[in-house]
Amino acid sequence: MTTTTLIALLPEAALAAAAVAGLLLGSWLPRRRQWAVRALALTAVAAGLAATAFAAAGPPHTASSGSWAVDTGLHAARVAVLVGTGLVVLAGSDSLAGARRESEAYVLMLLAAVGSLVLAGANGLLVLVMGYLLASIPLYAMVAFAKDAPGTEAGLKYFLMGALFGVVLLGGTTVLLGAGGATDYLPLAAGLPGAPRAAAAAGAVAVLAALLFKAGAVPAHFWVPDAAEGAPAPVAAFITTVPKIGALVAAYRLGAALPLEAVGDWSLLVAAAAAATMVLGNLAAFAQHRVRRLLAYSTIGQVGFLLMAVAAYGRAEEALPGLLYYLLAYTVTNIGAFAAVCALPRAERLDQWGGLFGRRPWLALSLVVCLLGLVGTPPTAVFVGKLTVFTAAFDAGMVWLVVLAATMTVASLFYYLRWILPLFRAADPHAQSAGADSAGGWSTAVAVAAATLSLLLGVAAGPVLDWLGSGALAG
Repeated sequence: MTTTTLIALLPEAALAAAAVAGLLLGSWLPRRRQWAVRALALTAVAAGLAATAFAAAGPPHTASSGSWAVDTGLHAARVAVLVGTGLVVLAGSDSLAGARRESEAYVLMLLAAVGSLVLAGANGLLVLVMGYLLASIPLYAMVAFAKDAPGTEAGLKYFLMGALFGVVLLGGTTVLLGAGGATDYLPLAAGLPGAPRAAAAAGAVAVLAALLFKAGAVPAHFWVPDAAEGAPAPVAAFITTVPKIGALVAAYRLGAALPLEAVGDWSLLVAAAAAATMVLGNLAAFAQHRVRRLLAYSTIGQVGFLLMAVAAYGRAEEALPGLLYYLLAYTVTNIGAFAAVCALPRAERLDQWGGLFGRRPWLALSLVVCLLGLVGTPPTAVFVGKLTVFTAAFDAGMVWLVVLAATMTVASLFYYLRWILPLFRAADPHAQSAGADSAGGWSTAVAVAAATLSLLLGVAAGPVLDWLGSGALAG
């Protein structure tokens, strides 16, 4: 491995090294001192952000013989994954501190974060497969981390679906290799136009299906509600946020790098997946009374909006910066909502959040900002992300998809209000015992910080979008 390759992989190397060191360190430290592994994880996140800032100053390029892309897409994914991982580690400090497998939780998060970054930077199918596996296997263990019945069932469902789509991904990679004669995107793009259309289309659809699974999109979304409810709250925050970043950037890169329109209407296929995902996610959320399942279906709906940018690739200049900005905004906003859930782990139902503003005003206000942010209310960051993505889809000629997305955005307001309004009402005396009055300090701080970041990112959207739009994908 050359020095150039090592420099190109510094953020990922920092996380991987911290995972290995944390596993060794946690094996020797007593339970009361496992916080050292948490500090190591946060140090790796900070080092990764510093390395990302250094790498972002250079021009886009490829490494590892063209199979790894170092460009704006990867840099933005690094920021989102690293910030998201750091926030989840802090939010989980209240519930994971002193746990029997506290160190293992942080190690698994770091490894899954590396996998998400490998997905985001993959410029070839073999690297994409490696990223998929690394972003999946640690998460199966994380979902079943508590070793209780709901977590075990959710972990088993997640594993079985992940194994299925892993085989689909390998099959698609094999078909594309046979059709195009290569696995790296640049030579594969040269070989696909002369390949049989049916084989190229089948391989591309199989690879897309695996990425839709990682993103939690239709038709591979079934695992999301069970995993979000069965896993510990910090794990639920992680799996509904961080893996999606790598998967969606990888899906965009796949469409932008390969001549897939020559073998079928690729944009229409992705647009159909986006439409089905946003409709199912938002409509299914109406019937939910448990906060984690509501957030799980909410995140499915958000993926539908994000896929609009993937469908608009190559036909709208706002598509890539809109996708990357929306991912940054969604990361801090979704984790902020889950941080509130981490702060009150016994408040599992919507009616148990009654009167929270009177007891915990800062936590309640932070939750309101994050939930309204997920709707896309100005001046939050998700509002700017949605507006940019909607504009990209409109410029790409998908007016029907924009109209549907706007309708689903309005519809989503109603189920978020079902959670927001009870915060300012008097508490139900029959439900108050389940909504514990004591809130976790770390998770409350993360909720406040995430809400603040969502507002600041929305106010500073101009410079951020300018930076994201100034670069191009390497390859």
